[in-house]
Amino acid sequence: MGRDASVIGLGAWQLGADWGDVSEADAHATLQAAVDAGVTFIDTADVYGDGRSEQIVGSFVKGKPGLTVATKMGRRLPQVPENYSLDNFRAWTDRSRANLGVETLDLVQLHCPPTPVFHSDEVFESLDVLVQEKRISAYGVSVEKVDEALAAIARPGVASVQIILNAFRLKPLERVLPAAAEAGVGIIARVPLASGLLSGRYDENTTFAADDHRNYNRHGESFDVGETFSGVDFSTGLEAVRRLLPLVPDGVTMAQFALRWIVEQPAVTVVIPGARNPEQARANAHAADLAPLSPETLEKIAAVYDELIRPQVHDKW
Repeated sequence: MGRDASVIGLGAWQLGADWGDVSEADAHATLQAAVDAGVTFIDTADVYGDGRSEQIVGSFVKGKPGLTVATKMGRRLPQVPENYSLDNFRAWTDRSRANLGVETLDLVQLHCPPTPVFHSDEVFESLDVLVQEKRISAYGVSVEKVDEALAAIARPGVASVQIILNAFRLKPLERVLPAAAEAGVGIIARVPLASGLLSGRYDENTTFAADDHRNYNRHGESFDVGETFSGVDFSTGLEAVRRLLPLVPDGVTMAQFALRWIVEQPAVTVVIPGARNPEQARANAHAADLAPLSPETLEKIAAVYDELIRPQVHDKW
């Protein structure tokens, strides 16, 4: 992606909306804790809190060199191919530049656009124009499906592909990661804890706030169901976590274990767990420093996926 990034980054969806309320002071404290722990890559989007996340991140990074901020665009209008135009791209990036307080955005990603967009020469030519105009330094895509990722990787100007990758979503390992490595395209692993399922903190009695997508989008009512718990049925996910827990080394949390698994996948550039407080941010960043998982442990993780998770999600995305 043109610059070095910490292998553990920070996803800033939680700092905007859709996960319950987080105050600006708490958001800044979380960002500071992440940076103090070595995080140099922050991922946000123009629709997180209708720009609130971008504004918070922008006010935080001001005067702090060495940080890369990636944002996303394309969900401020209905997700139909004709809305992915140069005029809209200019308007969206101008808004993000204002929110983040920068002249040139580090990385702008198309935010899970409809599949035909990945096959439009005009779309990618328009993104090239944004680079030429110095509105953006680089562009990438965030995808729902493996086939979308492969189509994007084949585009010479694409710097990065953001895709759901975690112990409950192994399909990208088969073709996407090898193709990205061959093409020199960065892989940003999103939803790394399966919306918190892989933190090991939930059980059958856990409830989520009304404005938390883990409540209102559990069956894909508002956006792709794969964004919530990686598309895994909640009770099945809980059972899978119970089987994974005995594999977690002493002194390591379930969340760190799940992040460590992603870090070890070849071709992963950065993992972007969210955090709602400084403690979570510090703990997530520490996963980069943990000892590698043993081959036996990796095999057992794959076995849990094959038995419980694969039948639900593998062929959907």
